[in-house]
Amino acid sequence: MIGIEWIAVDAIKPNPRNARTHSKKQIRQIADSISAFGFRAPIVIDESGVIICGHGRHAAAILLGLKEVPVSRAEPGPAELPD
Repeated sequence: MIGIEWIAVDAIKPNPRNARTHSKKQIRQIADSISAFGFRAPIVIDESGVIICGHGRHAAAILLGLKEVPVSRAEPGPAELPD
């Protein structure tokens, strides 16, 4: 079951291998959307707190000075499970 929890924005780490980047204009647009409508999708993180999906939302939350953000913790896939 997928659960959503709120955690400190500084407890989340951007993935250094993230291939997608966002311009300052895009970050501002995401921040404006969050201000107007709230978070409509959580940031997806792994078991270590590294962002899998939602780097733009994370950057926008920092820009807005938010203390906490909604996250969904991804469960390991079959290839990641221990033997």
